[in-house]
Amino acid sequence: MRFLTPLLLCTTLLITGCSWLKGADQINQEERDTSEFSEKDFYEVIQQDLNDAFWQTAIENLEALEAQFPFGDYAEQAQLELIYARYRASEFEAAIASADRFMRLHPQHSNVDYAYYLKGLSSFSKGKGFFDQLIPTDESKRDPGSARDSLTTFNELLNRFPDSPYAPDARKRTIYLRNNLARLEIHAANYYFLRGAYLAAANRGRYVVENYQMTPAVPDGLAVMAQAYYLMQMQDLSNDAIKLLVANYPNHPALDESGNFQYQEDTTSLKRSWTNTLTAGLYDKPETIGFDTRHVFSERYKKSGKDAARGEKSWFDRLTFGVFQ
Repeated sequence: MRFLTPLLLCTTLLITGCSWLKGADQINQEERDTSEFSEKDFYEVIQQDLNDAFWQTAIENLEALEAQFPFGDYAEQAQLELIYARYRASEFEAAIASADRFMRLHPQHSNVDYAYYLKGLSSFSKGKGFFDQLIPTDESKRDPGSARDSLTTFNELLNRFPDSPYAPDARKRTIYLRNNLARLEIHAANYYFLRGAYLAAANRGRYVVENYQMTPAVPDGLAVMAQAYYLMQMQDLSNDAIKLLVANYPNHPALDESGNFQYQEDTTSLKRSWTNTLTAGLYDKPETIGFDTRHVFSERYKKSGKDAARGEKSWFDRLTFGVFQ
């Protein structure tokens, strides 16, 4: 109850606040007669809407401005403002479509890098839900589609406009996205271990090593390869992966003090407990083969991963049966 009460209170306040803002936005639009507006009048009103965070009103007026003055002095700038307004209104698909349209119509525009940036931000935000702001979740376990789209857009921005004022932020986001996508491959490999699909696990580990270099998931990619090839009785390939692991990540938890890889035994035949069966596998999971050393190699997880390093679960993980963490 202590957890649910503040959660319900926050949800109620946010819903009420959104309703109030929507009402103010509608009132602002109803009181304004734009029938006799010139192009400049439209643009000045739109700037006021944007400053006041009346995103829906701004979107409607931007669309009206483009419809009435398609070749006016503010037409191109209005198209850029429309991408921004839709992004801020959380209309991410519409923002992406507007950005694509602007880039297609104005590929040489001096601010086309801004369209790329907003498209990347929209894809970046599209995969996040409302409760992600309230409940701690593992973002590397989300559907990777939006993350891949965002990474592609940010990479294109960095390749075409390396000196753009939006490049520094885009570069940070690409690092974050690559880390999450690489970790997603390790999650998949761990799942394949659980199912006894060792070749699929090895392929996931190799994919991380080959395509996500310099990410904190690479050590686990090598460990996955070593373990999977061992279980497939392909010892030469397993030894090759171990040599790379020892040479580059000697402090990996799978290595003992002498640098020997500590193989995990096949656990696909383990029987589930009655609590695990009763909770559909969400609680009291049996120990299975898997690798997750974010608490060792990722700066972001080093502090928060102390409990994970000791094999302990957080209170939230226990409360939600491990669904969110």
